[in-house]
Amino acid sequence: MSVAIAVTIESDIWAARLPDAEALVEDAARAALLAAPPSIDPAELSIVLADDALVQTLNSTYRGKDAPTNVLSFPQEPIMLPGIPAPLGDVILAFETIASEASAQGKTLNDHVTHLVVHGVLHIVGFDHETDLDAETMEDLERRILDVMGVADPYRLDGTLQ
Repeated sequence: MSVAIAVTIESDIWAARLPDAEALVEDAARAALLAAPPSIDPAELSIVLADDALVQTLNSTYRGKDAPTNVLSFPQEPIMLPGIPAPLGDVILAFETIASEASAQGKTLNDHVTHLVVHGVLHIVGFDHETDLDAETMEDLERRILDVMGVADPYRLDGTLQ
């Protein structure tokens, strides 16, 4: 599997509060892609480290929800050109929402970011949680990936996202 991962830092708060953010999200994305490889090779994936304002704008524009959320995934229909990596899509993370959730849930910021990158990348490669069975499948895969990375199970016993 050959996937180029481009990490773009759109908000300075990431560097100030999580100096190793770029490496952290790339490692999490690679772990997710190893566990659930895309059907396209070579490919590229974009991860954007944003703030709540940008994510709120995107969430409002593309999902009709005028509020920030922790992670947005925008899978892309791959454009296949010989010798050029096909774009898989974009994962966008909102720092303030993620930091607030981590604090409220008693998680480290690193662990929560890692989980949300894994979650977002799995959406990019075709997983979702629209049905109970889909949610269970996706959550089980997330747990296995995170366990390998040394991150505790991010879900409660009732299956809700912590």
